[in-house]
Amino acid sequence: MPISCTTHNHLHLHLHLHPIKNFSINPFPSHPSTPMATQLGQEQQEHHVFQSLYKPVPVPENTTLPEFVLQGGELFADRVAFVEVGSGREYTHGEVVRDTKRFGKALRSLGLRKGRVVVVLLPNVAEYAVVALGIMAAGGVFSGANPAAHESEIRKQVEAADAKLVVTNGPNYVKVKSLGLPIIVLGEEKVESAIYWDELLEAADRANTDHINETILQTDLCALPFSSGTTGTSKGVMLTHRNLVANLCSTLFSVGPELVGQNKGKVVVMGRYKIETFLEALITHEVTFAPIVPAIISDLVKNRAVDQFDLGELKLRAVMTAAAPLAPEVLRGFEKKFPGVDVQEAYGMTEHSCITLTHGDPNKGHRIAKKNSVGFILPNMELKFVDPNTGRSLPKNTPGEVCVRSPCVMQGYYKNEEETAQTIDEKGWLHTGDIGFIDDDGDVFIVDRIKELIKYKGFQVAPAHLESILLTHPSVADAAVIPLPDEEAGEIPAACVVMNSNAKESEDEIVKHVASNVANYERVRVVQFVDSIPRSPSGKILRRVLKEEMIKNMTTNPKVV
Repeated sequence: MPISCTTHNHLHLHLHLHPIKNFSINPFPSHPSTPMATQLGQEQQEHHVFQSLYKPVPVPENTTLPEFVLQGGELFADRVAFVEVGSGREYTHGEVVRDTKRFGKALRSLGLRKGRVVVVLLPNVAEYAVVALGIMAAGGVFSGANPAAHESEIRKQVEAADAKLVVTNGPNYVKVKSLGLPIIVLGEEKVESAIYWDELLEAADRANTDHINETILQTDLCALPFSSGTTGTSKGVMLTHRNLVANLCSTLFSVGPELVGQNKGKVVVMGRYKIETFLEALITHEVTFAPIVPAIISDLVKNRAVDQFDLGELKLRAVMTAAAPLAPEVLRGFEKKFPGVDVQEAYGMTEHSCITLTHGDPNKGHRIAKKNSVGFILPNMELKFVDPNTGRSLPKNTPGEVCVRSPCVMQGYYKNEEETAQTIDEKGWLHTGDIGFIDDDGDVFIVDRIKELIKYKGFQVAPAHLESILLTHPSVADAAVIPLPDEEAGEIPAACVVMNSNAKESEDEIVKHVASNVANYERVRVVQFVDSIPRSPSGKILRRVLKEEMIKNMTTNPKVV
């Protein structure tokens, strides 16, 4: 997990961002036309539209994401850009720039062409940014996969993305070796039949790729992350260089050119979270800013291991949390234990990236949003809140589905026009599936979720996926998966299962069946046998009814695994 920046900017790539000429300030370019999610008259649909309190920010034209984040890196060539916890391996800014170019050249020499997808299955390592930016610099499309995912899930992503190449390390090689694709392996461990990272970069220095002449445009795809979207079915999200450059410009509006242009900080990279290792890294590397999920904030509040450390040695000034709701009681506990640390929140989604932030720079007249809100609308973005049943836009202080329109909106779901049409309407509005409202001061609050995704410690868990696995068990007749509130994880997956009349299996055996087919974070944590699954007349599972019933049953017979 990337945990720090030793300057006070909030970059996630934390590399050099220098001003680039030829800016465009049109924040709302035309979006590919798709059928409307809801047919409404223009006057009714656009009546209540909310914009940022801050003026639009310029977005550079004809600039790729690697060019945007790496420009001027040579000015700080000797400064550390990335350092790994444990191994202490370092990557300087100069080495990041150099090896991004080398890896891009190596990929072209291997035959990668513009628009081809490369799946990256790596933990947090110092080279991760080089791998991602190198793929994009070569004209390829970066698609990150979770190393904790089950082998079958990785195969599905590789096949759905039409990937041509895989990048991984030795410990994860076993999960991809049977895919029939070329595999590049990072690290000390050499794997037979794979392409070794260091040797590949050395070969790139000798390769001649002058004959390959492909112009990479800002409108070209550069990333294909997979998201469960609003339906729970995993889909490839098509993002262009402009989508991501525009989002960086909006997100960094409060940072200012003196930091955007001269980022001298470093990122501390931690492969696997352990609270003792995390706190030691914060202190040793004098971390000032840490993006962390709510589950880690909760751990910092409640875990007695924190008492082993002198918190007075911390240089931490702020943490940023997203990916799941932050419980008010956890926020209060953190503020009491770490009184000098700002807790910032952000709201976004894979299909758009960041939409709101809670903290601007007070020195520039930017405000700080109310506690328990997800912040104010970023520059270059429009929001509206619509009635999910009628599609009518709603006024302030009235909960509705959050819809966003900006140059950051994805191009659509890869090879899935139907899901794209359900998510982006013909006017370019992205329907998030979240219920929220905006108050009189321009602060946005998220109050509920239309979509059925479960957020377990910041990971997305799709109920439909777990239900399909439950139904593969010969003794299971019907099943429904719901989220249950959990103080540590935010939510946990719980299953209501209808067993066949002659079934002999216990709840624990059903739990083990699911666990053997999914990643650890996707495991069902609670199973209750029921007589039937309640459904609406149209056949939809009545999850709220099940959730209420299960919570009531757990008060008398709790069993969480």
